Amino acid sequence: MTHVTEHPLVQGGRSAALAAACVRGGVAAGLGLGALAVLVIAAWISSPFPDGGPHDVLHTVAGLWLLAHGVDLLRTDTLSDVPAPLGVVPLLLAALPVWLVHRAARDTLDPGVGGRNRPRPSPSGAIGAVAGGYLLVTAAVVLYSESGPLPADLVTAGLWPPAVVTGAAAAGVWTALGRPFPGPRWAVLPRAAGLGLVTLLIGGAAAATASLILRADRAQGLFLGLAGEWSGRAAVLLLVLALLPNAAVWGAAYGLGPGFALGTGALATPLGLAGDPAVPPFPLLAAVPAEGRGTWLHWSAAAVPLVAAVLLGHRVGRSARTWSARDTALTALGAAGACAAAFTALAGAAGGPLGSGRLSAFGPVWWQAGAAAALWTVCAGVPTALGVRAWGRRSPRPKHVPAPVPTAPAPTETEPEPEPETGEGAATGGKPSRMPSLKWVRLRGRRSGAAPGTPEPGTDPYDGDPYDDLYGDPFGDTGYEPYDFLPAAWEPTAKPKPEPEPQPAQDSEAPGGA
Repeated sequence: MTHVTEHPLVQGGRSAALAAACVRGGVAAGLGLGALAVLVIAAWISSPFPDGGPHDVLHTVAGLWLLAHGVDLLRTDTLSDVPAPLGVVPLLLAALPVWLVHRAARDTLDPGVGGRNRPRPSPSGAIGAVAGGYLLVTAAVVLYSESGPLPADLVTAGLWPPAVVTGAAAAGVWTALGRPFPGPRWAVLPRAAGLGLVTLLIGGAAAATASLILRADRAQGLFLGLAGEWSGRAAVLLLVLALLPNAAVWGAAYGLGPGFALGTGALATPLGLAGDPAVPPFPLLAAVPAEGRGTWLHWSAAAVPLVAAVLLGHRVGRSARTWSARDTALTALGAAGACAAAFTALAGAAGGPLGSGRLSAFGPVWWQAGAAAALWTVCAGVPTALGVRAWGRRSPRPKHVPAPVPTAPAPTETEPEPEPETGEGAATGGKPSRMPSLKWVRLRGRRSGAAPGTPEPGTDPYDGDPYDDLYGDPFGDTGYEPYDFLPAAWEPTAKPKPEPEPQPAQDSEAPGGA
């Protein structure tokens, strides 16, 4: 008999799974590139006076896609013929590539429809395969951009795309594995850090929105002045939407204290705007504070990092009720460091050069913003975590119960024990007698001062008897009751006389008679 052996490489083993993961990474890069190309080509077609041809449009798409990954671009079509750098990343535009890589890595370790067991690579193999396939497409786009008006900076192209893609792929694999944590402290740390980071961004967005509303007239004038036709205004509106997360990061950096740069030698902080700002005509930049010293309205932006640090510490302290103070402080420090590191990366991406000369420094300074975020979260978050932990471990005080007041014992009277019930009710286990017991009558009489056995005037001796409602008042004339003819508990019952034993009959004839 010949046995057929299945070969995993032929039927789809680990090598095929790695190849499929690599293809998934390449498809994710193509989807992001295609989605961006649709938007840019649609804006180019709808423009009444398009600048350049399809070749230039595709180079613009490649440059914007690389910019979303953190790659600096170089503008070669300048008036001075000196390449001007462009390094401000539209954060909303960067969300699409990150999500696509995350999804590709997560689906690589997915067991499949119905939970069927299909070949899957190891977690590290999935990360490497998905990232490798994605970076192959990225390298091809970098080479293609070198021949266009927005070539990529090779240093940043070799640094930031691998870091972004690998991090997103690792997050996708971690999600596919069920987000495991080595311990309870590690589970609390990213959640607390994420809560602090989200609070910072929401507060920064609120501060930027409030400043933009106060200067709505100027923002509207800049928006209408950039483009005269509807297609150009639609393109400007899309760019504004892509830069909205950048405005939130700028607002958070402003509340942290270091603020943001508006060109070399100009800095906007809650204390005021120092230097001569070089602000390009753009609607979002209308929210930049005016020149001069800051007022209480500007100083109120410092509440944003304070609230973020308090929420971070509260999240750690609420989960640390059974931990030691040392573990609580270390976890709060770790969450503060993770929150500061994430905000440092966002600040570095949200700012950067917009050109040469005075525009070479624009937006938050990443290391200053990160240091301020760490200082706020450590100084306010760690004490809050320890305080919440101590508050949760407190033991409630027992309520004060007044001591009972001793009372003089009432005189007791020796009373005879009631005789056991006899009669039909006692013998058959039926209902007890309706008549009150002598002991109850004597107690009622002793309380009222009457003679023992005499009911108290105006009172019902059967008060509280469950059989009162069924059979009426025992002292009134309520008619015939079936228990009236039964003997009471205290009445002796006549014992039935024993019947005489039958005597043996005597024979009238003597024994032996005839």
